[in-house]
Amino acid sequence: MKNLSVVIITFNEERNIARCLNSVKEIADDIVIVDSGSTDKTEEICKTFNVNFIKQSWLGYSEQKNFANQQALYDWIFSLDADEELSSELIQSIKEAKQQDKEIYYKINRLTNYCGKWIKYGGWYPDIKLRIFNRTNSKWIGTIHETLINEKNIPEVLLKGNCNHYTYYNKEEHIAQARKFSDLAAQDLFGKGKKVFPLNFIFSPIIKFIRNYFLLAGFLDGAYGFRIACISAKAAYWKYAKLKQLSCYKR
Repeated sequence: MKNLSVVIITFNEERNIARCLNSVKEIADDIVIVDSGSTDKTEEICKTFNVNFIKQSWLGYSEQKNFANQQALYDWIFSLDADEELSSELIQSIKEAKQQDKEIYYKINRLTNYCGKWIKYGGWYPDIKLRIFNRTNSKWIGTIHETLINEKNIPEVLLKGNCNHYTYYNKEEHIAQARKFSDLAAQDLFGKGKKVFPLNFIFSPIIKFIRNYFLLAGFLDGAYGFRIACISAKAAYWKYAKLKQLSCYKR
């Protein structure tokens, strides 16, 4: 992997994008940003860096990323989110990986900063993601929480270091995103012909809370761990409520 293209999709990321771009300077041979219509200073900030800034109307999470990959100069892609930042240890790991001649895909650990606190429990860490790959053998699929498909089962290696993920800055942002994702999840289930049952409204939120807060030790993150578990439980309820609504419209 001699050359590496860093590919980022953006929408109103003025508070995050500079931090992200500064962190990839040492490992990027090409930086592509595909923006879906930002109305803040995202474009202005991006153009202070050496990047290829492309405007593209929103295609959906997977298709937007697949489109962005095709705009890169090189086949080897590092797919990064605008609210992410490479730690110094991860930067060094990527530098070493670039010297390898073998065809290997690379995974990273994400460490999430939630409202100013690093979250290490509740299933949030290590949040392992496959992010460095060859675009000729890979593609993104999925409506939400898109997944990268390693089409030729190329060996995957976990890099040392963390990718710092600066997620929600306040509770309201988390709730808004949870509602958005629950709507998308319901639409996905509806498209697959899934049905909703009364017990879904009771057991799904309870199971989600118990899993995140107790089984995955979310309580060790203190008040933030409790908040995250509660919002996740609410999102499970919202998903089925939306699915029921869609089912009623169908009738």
